[in-house]
Amino acid sequence: MRYTLRQLEVFVAVAQHESVSHAARVLALSQSAASNALAELERQFDCQLLDRIGKRLKLNALGFQLLPKAVALLDRAEEIEELLRGQRGVGSLDVGATLTIGNYLATLLISDFMQRHPDSRVRLQVRNTSAIIERIVHHELDLGLIEGDCQHEDVVVQPWVEDELAVFCSPRHPLAQADEVDMERLLRADWIMREQGSGTRLTLEHATRHRRGRFNILLELEHTEGIKRAVESGLGIGCVSKLALRDAFRRGSLVPVPTPELDLSRQFAFIWHRHKYLSTGMREFLRLCRQMTEGIQRSDEIDLPPIP
Repeated sequence: MRYTLRQLEVFVAVAQHESVSHAARVLALSQSAASNALAELERQFDCQLLDRIGKRLKLNALGFQLLPKAVALLDRAEEIEELLRGQRGVGSLDVGATLTIGNYLATLLISDFMQRHPDSRVRLQVRNTSAIIERIVHHELDLGLIEGDCQHEDVVVQPWVEDELAVFCSPRHPLAQADEVDMERLLRADWIMREQGSGTRLTLEHATRHRRGRFNILLELEHTEGIKRAVESGLGIGCVSKLALRDAFRRGSLVPVPTPELDLSRQFAFIWHRHKYLSTGMREFLRLCRQMTEGIQRSDEIDLPPIP
């Protein structure tokens, strides 16, 4: 075998970070060692894997073909190493979750996972749907848990559990006492909205795609809890997952706005790169996710500890 795992490790890191110096820091190597490893890999096979564009290194066509295969081989090599060392864990796992899942489900799942596999290492990134998909495509995450749509050809999507959004407001808001609210009144209201690229924003926009008019967006926020606080203060109305609103509805600090014209249902889903090797850790984490929602029809039915 003419290549080494270290050469592939450097190649993958450079491809992900588009920089030899950044890759060297991540791998705890000197910049010259990382540069030499990449250069030797290309020299041995008389090929070029990356093109320099300005100060950045970009994968070329051959590099794009090699990247998923190199990542899969390194994943398997890590499993073999842990097996030979007699470790009881299931390896390392990089999970990405969109905000609703990340804030309300992922931390509980990771806690359960770590209790069952204490020698394992898990890193969680919480971003919006488009950011999680991008990181999966570039092999920066092993597994994604998303609440938006994904149509990327390099990404495997598996349904998990249904979710439903709800329009909501402060109990002091004029819409709080309405029996039902039509689109005309919704469009006149001030909105506290999630940012572009979020699954929540996409679901709401999809539900209103055939309606005339535009939302009056007073404020865009990246975090669900920030939206809830802004709505509680009376700034406007919002729309997020019922999972995130369950305790606020129970306390009465927020109230649902009936919107029978809108279909606000969606699907939570698992995603991973189609060339990704499903490691033991990935399979075990997926099993725990499915176990959490076994017999559950919708996300807000999941048994979670209440928030005081």
